[in-house]
Amino acid sequence: MSFTYPKHEKIKSQKHIDLLFSEGKSVSKYPLRLVYVPVELEDEEKIKFGISVSKKHFKLAVDRNYYKRLLRECYRLNKHLLLENLDKPYAIMLFYQTKDEMPFEEMNEKTILLFEKFIKEIKST
Repeated sequence: MSFTYPKHEKIKSQKHIDLLFSEGKSVSKYPLRLVYVPVELEDEEKIKFGISVSKKHFKLAVDRNYYKRLLRECYRLNKHLLLENLDKPYAIMLFYQTKDEMPFEEMNEKTILLFEKFIKEIKST
C-alpha cells in the first residue's frame, strides 16, 4: 500500500462536485464532515477525494491552506481504510466545519473515526 495522494485521486470534475452537493449523503465526526456519493469512474479507480475548509471560519488563506494540508495528510495516511472496504467507486469530500484549531494528532484520530463510521454506513446500505 502506497501512502500517496496522486493527481488522479483528486476531484476535479465539476460534474462530480455538483453531484456531491445535490445527491450526496454525509457522515460527521465533529468537527469533520464527509459527504459521499457513488460514481462511475474509468480504469480501476475506487475513489475521488476532495477537501474543503470554510472561508467563513478561516478568513486568512494561510490558515485555510494549513488546515487543508493537515486534512490531506490525514487522508493520505489513512486512505487504506477506505480502499480496503470500498466495493464500488465513490466521490468523497471532507469538510472542516469549525473555527476551533485542532492539532494534527487529534485531527488524525477524528479522521480515522470518521472513515470507520463511513465504512459502517456504506456496509449497512
